[in-house]
Amino acid sequence: MIVRNFNDPEVLQTTYRAHYGATARMVLTSQFLKSMEFLAYAMLPAGNVIEEHVDEVEEIYLIAQGGGLMKVGSEEKAVKEWDAIWIPAGEPHRLENNTEGMTLILVVAAYPKE
Repeated sequence: MIVRNFNDPEVLQTTYRAHYGATARMVLTSQFLKSMEFLAYAMLPAGNVIEEHVDEVEEIYLIAQGGGLMKVGSEEKAVKEWDAIWIPAGEPHRLENNTEGMTLILVVAAYPKE
């Protein structure tokens, strides 16, 4: 069993800038996971944007706090706390925090089924 807390030293030392707008940390990675790429979380300050990008893995963004304007492909929708957004592998996506506070996103990434 592997148990990781968001504040564990192993997690904190993975801190990186995610797509120019968010601070992100890896909680669990493919170092341990078998069919998934990672579980991470990202903190997106008010007014910041996770710039449009494409990932080769399928992702789910779970908005744990805050909200914003999410774009996946050509679709754009307002998202709020506890919304889960499915992002297909290879689909361009971005998230703008247009709220007054911090937006916290849990990100789960997995390899597409063959």
